[in-house]
Amino acid sequence: MMNVVHINTGAKPKVLVTRRWPGAVEAQLSASYETTLNRSDTPLTPGELRDALKTFDAVLPTVTDSLGPDALDVAKPTTKILSNYGVGVSHICTESARKLGLSVTNTPDVLSECTADIAMTLMLMVARRAGEGERELRDGGWTGWRPTHLVGTKVSGKTLGIVGYGRIGEELARRAHHGFGMDVVVYNRSTVAPERLARNGARQVESLDALLPLCDFVSLHCPGGAENRHLINGRMLDLMREDAFLINTARGEVIDEAALAHALMFESIGGAALDVFECEPRINADLVQCDNLVMLPHLGSATREAREAMGYRVLDNLGDFFEGRDPRDRVI
Repeated sequence: MMNVVHINTGAKPKVLVTRRWPGAVEAQLSASYETTLNRSDTPLTPGELRDALKTFDAVLPTVTDSLGPDALDVAKPTTKILSNYGVGVSHICTESARKLGLSVTNTPDVLSECTADIAMTLMLMVARRAGEGERELRDGGWTGWRPTHLVGTKVSGKTLGIVGYGRIGEELARRAHHGFGMDVVVYNRSTVAPERLARNGARQVESLDALLPLCDFVSLHCPGGAENRHLINGRMLDLMREDAFLINTARGEVIDEAALAHALMFESIGGAALDVFECEPRINADLVQCDNLVMLPHLGSATREAREAMGYRVLDNLGDFFEGRDPRDRVI
């Protein structure tokens, strides 16, 4: 059950914040709107979300709020806008939102650099076996330096494949090419402007099938949702090099986790590093058993700077909407 705190500010739009946000952003929201905060910081049930749509002028969800057809099954919602805290909106049923006449916004740009940092972190960790090394130290198993101990893979100068060349993918390419001298190969659904590719020494290939065999590292930055569910499946994993590494900071459903666990256990790829999972916060038990896998708890945008900027971007979108302007980050 949601533990809510109502902040009454007079005859202003009523806004629900579904999870805890940075304090500075919550304070500004409370000054601008009649704001309800979810102090328990637990995901809302479909029933609670339906009730919210009947009560509030705006609902401010996050990726943990499953706004599928069930949660959006409301005849005459009071809510007019879902202003999402985050870039991805695959947790929102866009067909249902359209039928209800809801506007949907997101928060692009402001988390691109920090998410690219996490992708680079994961790449370095899995290549240099950092997760295995830390576990060994914490478990008291380290016996000292030796020439054959936890020998990993060099990152500098290798080939990086980027799946989805949006803002985050481009930021990763910049780090990889200019910081580590990596060759960058891109697969994107649409054609990327040559000048964008040239900035990071990248080239675009026509298909995922063409990209995977070329790469020492493959990093996923494509949208989630039904269209890309299990984009990386057993067949795609078989196209990767035996010593290649898969990185995912996009959405968990993009990878068939059963197929990935099989590939890791039988070492048909070199390893993987994940910041997102298909059934978060539940983790596939087979994945947990894989030493050649690095896992982080969805930390892509988890910096103070990014999380505050995301909140202020939501405020910008709400301000546009309630003042009669088209929100800058309208998705629907």
